[in-house]
Amino acid sequence: MTRIRTALAVLPVVAALGLAGCGDADDGDPSGVAGTVTVFAAASLTGSFTTLGRQFEDAHPGVRVTFNFAGSSALATQITQGAPADVFASAAPRNMATVTDAGAADGSPTVFARNQLVIAVPKGNPAGVAGLADLTRPGVKVALCAEQVPCGAAATRVLGAAGVKLTPVTLEQDVKGALSKVTLGEVDAALVYRTDVRSAAAKADGVEFPESADAVNDYPVVVLKDAPNPTAARAFVAHVRSDQGRAVLTDAGFQPPTGS
Repeated sequence: MTRIRTALAVLPVVAALGLAGCGDADDGDPSGVAGTVTVFAAASLTGSFTTLGRQFEDAHPGVRVTFNFAGSSALATQITQGAPADVFASAAPRNMATVTDAGAADGSPTVFARNQLVIAVPKGNPAGVAGLADLTRPGVKVALCAEQVPCGAAATRVLGAAGVKLTPVTLEQDVKGALSKVTLGEVDAALVYRTDVRSAAAKADGVEFPESADAVNDYPVVVLKDAPNPTAARAFVAHVRSDQGRAVLTDAGFQPPTGS
């Protein structure tokens, strides 16, 4: 009888534990977002997307966002060669087209922001650069992005529109590389995005020039066809495009998409 009473006493405890276990399963994120989402993003998005990633993780406890920041052309090549990623955010439609033309996108990309070039100069502008023409002065050292990179393609367009010909002392593979040449004092100026100068305000100043209006870059984003975590990928893209995401991008100096 003692053994029977002990067994009967244990049954409610087991049942309670079973119910608690069921309750824990039901307490998960109702959106179904879980696991890790891997985002390949243009180097110029480093600051803003890092913030967006933290916000996304806070909104979805237990989820982790990992980033691969680099030049958009390099990222597009990695994706088409099979690198595992969930989301691609490019600094220009041309590099996004590399991915979509290869059939690596799930649906059509959406433009979520725009960006514009400025002339980055070391703090205090010691070379006295006031416009594009000053970049051709003897002794003025200039850094540009390589032409296959969005910031390099934009620089080529604005220099052509202004009729300015210059020979840079270096061609960098992403906009962060070009900006670092300025902040380290290795060049007198570089053509980079307005957002990048803002992020380095302690070490660099930005010189606006009217010709930059001829080469404003659209930033498209897309979920990738072979995304390991498509649910989280779609949720992250939605966050980028949300009002909260837009506020982060605007604060970083990005412009809203045309028509928004």
